[in-house]
Amino acid sequence: MYPNFKTQPFQHQLQALGCSWDKTNYAYFMEMGTGKSKVLIDNIAMLYDQGKINAAVVVAPKGVYRNWERLEVPAHLPDHIERRITTWVAPSSRKAEDTKALEDLLKPFDGLDIFLMNVEALSQKPAKLFLEKFLGSTNCLMAVDESTTIKTQTASRTKNIVHASRLAKYRRILTGSPVTKNPLDLYSQCQFLDEDLLGFSSYYAYKARYAIEVKRQGATHAFPFIVGFRNLEELSAKLGCFSFRVLKEDCLDLPSKIYSPRYIQLSKEQEKAYNDLATFAITQLEGQTLSVTNTMTMLLRLHQITCGYLPTDDERKEPVPLPNSRMDELLDVLEEVDGKVIIWANYRYSIFDIEKNLKKKFGDNTVVTYFGDTKDKDRQDIVKRFQDPESPVRFFVANQQTGGYGLTLTAAHTVVYFSNNYDLEKRIQSEDRAHRIGQKNNVTYIDIICENTVDENIVASLRNKIDLASQSLGETLKEWLIESKKKK
Repeated sequence: MYPNFKTQPFQHQLQALGCSWDKTNYAYFMEMGTGKSKVLIDNIAMLYDQGKINAAVVVAPKGVYRNWERLEVPAHLPDHIERRITTWVAPSSRKAEDTKALEDLLKPFDGLDIFLMNVEALSQKPAKLFLEKFLGSTNCLMAVDESTTIKTQTASRTKNIVHASRLAKYRRILTGSPVTKNPLDLYSQCQFLDEDLLGFSSYYAYKARYAIEVKRQGATHAFPFIVGFRNLEELSAKLGCFSFRVLKEDCLDLPSKIYSPRYIQLSKEQEKAYNDLATFAITQLEGQTLSVTNTMTMLLRLHQITCGYLPTDDERKEPVPLPNSRMDELLDVLEEVDGKVIIWANYRYSIFDIEKNLKKKFGDNTVVTYFGDTKDKDRQDIVKRFQDPESPVRFFVANQQTGGYGLTLTAAHTVVYFSNNYDLEKRIQSEDRAHRIGQKNNVTYIDIICENTVDENIVASLRNKIDLASQSLGETLKEWLIESKKKK
């Protein structure tokens, strides 16, 4: 029954696959880091080998969907399956080769077609119409990765995705969020799978069954207000018929460290600033041997731009903010994970920005910061509150220079690098704050990476244990800059 696996599954992945592979509708409620992407790819391979499908569509958030092309499919899809991977590109951004690839996608192909779409695009009519046309011409499995992105049943993208899903032969949703986190969020995700799975004819009937509402009086009118939930055991039993749930703590065979990239792109303002500075940097590097200090200064300024700030000539002044998607990506990541989280940011102005946004979204008492400005007398108390399982503090936001050494932060098993430090020692030390004696779970490390910039190369170098801060980077930096220009 099982395919000739390209990568051997862990026991929990094999169990998930066994429960789901031939089901028309199924939900993988698997915590980040437990390998739900591999399970889906193995499922696709099995259905393809059985002659049941000839195509797969994966809809995922912007920061995730390219991972399927770059990492997941090459790593896990068996080599005997001939595949064609096509990525959706919006009409306004298409080049000639993008248009041709999408046109070819609608033509017959003697192999497995894999079509990747970002969920945000499906708010728009062109993406919806193209998806429906593709689904209508294939025997397809359609999956929504991080399916909480379609939890809002009134959103255009949710309506479009649910409507298009009726043309798919098989449907899957993937998310690590607990199913009882907000029971109302489940309705549209399950509706994508099949509108009859939960047994309700409408969202309002579903809400009446599982939500406890009271009338609150506003200034001009009364309105319903949810104060709690009920009948959750019944809901869990229904979900159990078409879902598989696993947490990292249940997976004894996982590696102790799990790495996950999340990709973002430069905004137009960032791209202009980055290209201007990159052109200047290449000119400076031509035919010259620069000191480590000068080269690292160039790298630092380019990195600041990828993080959303325009450096100023006067280093005593704060950089100028640039429109960017890094904060949005962080908030999306935090929606997907549970428990306490360490967030490393390389720049103090990023720490302030993160603190402000997290307090706005999650509450004032959920965030602590730890960096150079933090008073010595407060530091021990900050760590203590974060480590306390009864404390409301959920997020520890720090820079690696100050918080990356000596601290025990084992209350978290998720670590997000909002931005990286290019110093290998600081990366290793900061990883070990959570991964040390006292940690009872596997630790997931999430890097937010700006595509086709030095940001991407910095992370790759750190993962390959290259200490950028201790070597002259003149020629290496030049290669990075030229290569990133070619990719755009």
